[in-house]
Amino acid sequence: MAVYTTIDDPSVYFQNKTYTGNGSTQSITLDGDTDLQPDLLWIKCRGATELHTWVDSVRGDSTSNTGYYYFDTSTTGAEQAHSGNTLVDAITSDGFNIGNNDQVNLNTGSFVAWAWKAGTTSGITTDGSTDITPSAYSFNATSRISIVKYAGATTAGQLAHGLGTTPTFHIIKKTSGTGNWQVYSKAVGNTATLTLNEDYAPDANAYYYNNTDPDSVNITLGSGSSNTSVNTSGQTYMCYSFADVQGFSKVSGAYTGNGNADGPFLFCGFRPSWFMTKRTATTGAWRIRDVKREPGQPLDAPLYANTNIAQNDGDNDWDVVSNGLKMRGSGTGENASGGTYIYAAFAEAPLVNSNGVPCNAR
Repeated sequence: MAVYTTIDDPSVYFQNKTYTGNGSTQSITLDGDTDLQPDLLWIKCRGATELHTWVDSVRGDSTSNTGYYYFDTSTTGAEQAHSGNTLVDAITSDGFNIGNNDQVNLNTGSFVAWAWKAGTTSGITTDGSTDITPSAYSFNATSRISIVKYAGATTAGQLAHGLGTTPTFHIIKKTSGTGNWQVYSKAVGNTATLTLNEDYAPDANAYYYNNTDPDSVNITLGSGSSNTSVNTSGQTYMCYSFADVQGFSKVSGAYTGNGNADGPFLFCGFRPSWFMTKRTATTGAWRIRDVKREPGQPLDAPLYANTNIAQNDGDNDWDVVSNGLKMRGSGTGENASGGTYIYAAFAEAPLVNSNGVPCNAR
């Protein structure tokens, strides 16, 4: 029998965690089947309008201020580090430590953290086309997750990503100044970008990706002479790249809405743990759902990458099943008749593990 997946335990590379703030300091332990030391950590207060907190091991912590450098996905702001109330103090072998900042530790507040593991910090592959070599990075060629830091150039260029296969989804954020979060999706194509901090329709222009798809070694970046959000000399950036892995991730997902309460079925090849949707061709929010915040069926309380509002009842419900996602609703945010959408999802369990054993539905 052919091997269905190389990742029997998705919690090695991705985990959700819910916790309650105490207004002081605390250590948060992830509770997956395997210890995970996060390389990318995304935290959001579920019940209040606190900002998103996005930190990573590549940028690390600040030497002059307190805690890890962070971004907020709902704003254009440059990376920041608090000099007072601390956000993320440390990344640990199985979680993270937080300080007394309400953004991550509001007293009695309910929070969710999403954590990804990369881990390889040397030996990134380049080729004769690579002309932007990352200054720091962490990648994983099994889970197809890559985090790289780079300096912009004056012209279009090729940035090494380390995945060993072609990325189908990547997010770029300027660290040295304000700039939109630019999102490449294979389903949208290389002639336009999406914007994580806004609900915008795709923005078509060659200065994002030079109208060129990534390849197995490099991501193509356009010239920043007219737009500084992905590649301009004198600026620094982060790029977070992902590719599909059978049984673990589906980041190239796309579907067409039917406008019916019996909505589309999205085949992932696994039982999802986390997923995010976005309408394309027109405006639409980035909606995020996970099985830790909503352990039952259906999932109906999204958070939004492009705004800091608390989770609320979405205009559609979703069932998580053993091999994907089933929509239960006709709301236009995710199911307009003829509307086009993308999605990214990570697994709780593969549909069939490497021993041929199928997973159960929830």
